[in-house]
Amino acid sequence: MRLDKYLKVSRIIKRRTVANEACSLGRVSVNDKVAKPSTDVKVGDIISVRSGAKLLSAEVLAVKESVRKEEADSMYRIIADSLNDPSDKGED
Repeated sequence: MRLDKYLKVSRIIKRRTVANEACSLGRVSVNDKVAKPSTDVKVGDIISVRSGAKLLSAEVLAVKESVRKEEADSMYRIIADSLNDPSDKGED
């Protein structure tokens, strides 16, 4: 499956046009290599998405053409997520 479509189906990125643009700008890598939108995604690949200084890394667990919204997060496993970094909490 194409990388931009996988990002949309898995709901890592909500729209395919946004996923395509992120890939084209070099913000997405697969297995530590900058990836084009047409890069083939396979089970076991590690996808990293950068948004500014934030980074989300996920391992591909399944590749499906379509899934229900409730099942989308079963397609990947989060490895690193500085988008929701717990160190940003205001603890006293």
